[in-house]
Amino acid sequence: MKKTLLFACVLAGSAQAQNRLPPGLRPPGCTAGLQLPDGFCATVFADGAAGARHVVVAPNGDVFVNTRATRGGRAAPGASAQSSTGGILALRDTNGDGKADLQQRFGVGGGTGIALAGNLLYATAGNSIVRYRLAAGSLTPSGNPDTIVTGLPMTGSHHSHNFVLQGQTLYVNIGSATNSCQQRDRQPESPGFNPCTELDTRAGVWEFDAKRLRQRPSDGRRYATGLRNAVALARNPLDGYLYATVHGRDQLHDNWPKLFTAEKSAENPGEMLVRIDRGADYGWPYCYYDVDSRGLVLSPEYGGDGQKTGQCSSKAQVLMAFPGHWAPDGMLFYTGSQFPSQYRGGAFVAFHGSWNRAPLPQAGFRVVFAPFRFNRPMGSFTTFADGFNSNAASGRAQQARRPVGLAQAPDGSIFITDDTGGTIWRVSYRTNGTLTTRARRP
Repeated sequence: MKKTLLFACVLAGSAQAQNRLPPGLRPPGCTAGLQLPDGFCATVFADGAAGARHVVVAPNGDVFVNTRATRGGRAAPGASAQSSTGGILALRDTNGDGKADLQQRFGVGGGTGIALAGNLLYATAGNSIVRYRLAAGSLTPSGNPDTIVTGLPMTGSHHSHNFVLQGQTLYVNIGSATNSCQQRDRQPESPGFNPCTELDTRAGVWEFDAKRLRQRPSDGRRYATGLRNAVALARNPLDGYLYATVHGRDQLHDNWPKLFTAEKSAENPGEMLVRIDRGADYGWPYCYYDVDSRGLVLSPEYGGDGQKTGQCSSKAQVLMAFPGHWAPDGMLFYTGSQFPSQYRGGAFVAFHGSWNRAPLPQAGFRVVFAPFRFNRPMGSFTTFADGFNSNAASGRAQQARRPVGLAQAPDGSIFITDDTGGTIWRVSYRTNGTLTTRARRP
């Protein structure tokens, strides 16, 4: 039997306290509207990237971003968020000024997931995962893409179909169709299906052969279950394991007002960081993470009252938890040497931000850092990049900037994408007041 383990989850100071670098050491444009720890510099690598989701960087510094179809949005000041049909955005900085002066697009449909293996670029495209073969020295592919997996489910709430490529295997997030497997989804006091047959095909991670063409979902093998929606899914290169920060359920108060106050529902459940082990069960829909008791408790759809644990004591271990409804959408394990040594081996997590924390202010909209030691998160997480949305309110108004994707460049800087304002930032660390940008290598 595994016990749930929580490491402290306290934000380390305000955004202002994390932005103390003297103004003289920050040249114009070095914050690019973000709030960062001392010594870090954010610059806009590209803007107008409507629907920018996950991102990958090639060894020569070329940047590839998967974008999903959008109808436009409210851009941040100075940014442009046009409508997009989705697809791959390829970016190159040819002169080393830190900006993508060459931009090309290809593919249709688009989505969230993206990975690069040599000259093979894998990407989510609607209900499929496709593979492009990039021409040598080119930002665009030669020929039509191969379809690796198709027919992934598009019904219900969650269909990002993001993935991790490890060797010859694709590990694909297939999110749940429902909020909590209720007989009437998101309706007051509707009990849950028991057993939840949705788990047979969704709410978990499936593995597929990265070389085999035109696989269907039934060709995949379920790797892990009980994961409502693992959009922030990543491999830790230091130990080889998969990790995820998972979207927790919604609407405890809306659906069960006799059991939960609006304030309790605003703070719960916590977003869980877990290691993804083969055959493991992480609890959804039967369990959720309660931030007050610091562990998994039984869902009200299955007889829970906010305190009972029931079967949840046997579910897989939670390594760290974050505040409720922050919506984790990207994760990156840092292996570079540009940032100070305390960042090496730790995890950055991009939070898209909440829509359902009323009556409390909406929250998230940031990138946090969780230090790791001996392949486990240690201590508390801290806010690394803030300022994406400085005017969060309790309503559901569309936000100007929402971080999603994270990727590490060959020089150790990191990229952050924003799918609402359409901005792609590059964050670097300044050494002795100098900042180096590198042009693309041949």
